[in-house]
Amino acid sequence: MRVFVTGASGHIGSLVVAELLAAGHQVTGLARSDASEAALRSAGAQVRRAALQDLDVLAAAASEADGVIHLAFIHDFTDYAAAGAADLAAIEAIGSALTDSGKPFVATSGTAMLAFGPGGSGALGTEDSEVDPSGPRVASENATLALAGRGVRSSVIRLAPTVHGPTDRHGFVPTLIANAREKGRSLYVGDGTNRWPAVHNLDAAQLYRLALETAPAGSRLHGAAERGIAFRDIAQVIGDRLGVPTLSVTREQALDELGFVGAIAALDNPTSSEITRTLLDWRPRHPGLLDDLRAGRYFDAG
Repeated sequence: MRVFVTGASGHIGSLVVAELLAAGHQVTGLARSDASEAALRSAGAQVRRAALQDLDVLAAAASEADGVIHLAFIHDFTDYAAAGAADLAAIEAIGSALTDSGKPFVATSGTAMLAFGPGGSGALGTEDSEVDPSGPRVASENATLALAGRGVRSSVIRLAPTVHGPTDRHGFVPTLIANAREKGRSLYVGDGTNRWPAVHNLDAAQLYRLALETAPAGSRLHGAAERGIAFRDIAQVIGDRLGVPTLSVTREQALDELGFVGAIAALDNPTSSEITRTLLDWRPRHPGLLDDLRAGRYFDAG
């Protein structure tokens, strides 16, 4: 299958590209820089040079492909609304190009939206759980799934907030570690019993391939290998590895010190992926988050 991948040189996308190539697919990756283009060509992929906002290029690349995986997102948390709008526009452009083709289109969302749904923070989220229609990335998710009624085999993967592993250098976990190293303390909010789901990025990459190959149209899928790890336990391992104290702070203090990550740190987001595992025969096999942290790679730099 000829697959067009946005976000192809990113921390998850680079592994998705490798997974697809290893399975015998041909890959064209979106690249907006010389460095991204070089990385993709080195991996064995073809390249389409453009930015996420270049909608005509996205549509043309999608129409030429046998399937599309959309991973690109503008991670500007100072203007999240604009980032969400850009994501929605990209999905609409790709979707228009794929209409009535029967081709697969796999887009990306997050399990964190479940913490804002009718069940509220702390309720176990499943692939069938309702979400707040005004929540982050919900419009993009709904637009993708609506394509199932327009002749596209569309699906959405909701990733856990912690997608950890060998290429994770700028995600939430590295941010927490950098803050603990700088401030001399590792933080959690309140009693720290709120839970974060997690998935190893190699397991996530496999999930994207499986969704591309076999996910039914209109599928909501959960990229969560672990249902929920107490945030206090994450903070404790970070503190232990750095030799700094692990301390409780208020939500306000977390926001002040960690910004957007501070808000996420307070979420109680237990998430099930049982439907996904059964539907796609997805079997995560790589280390869990705490074991990955204890292995030490995250602490090698600095």
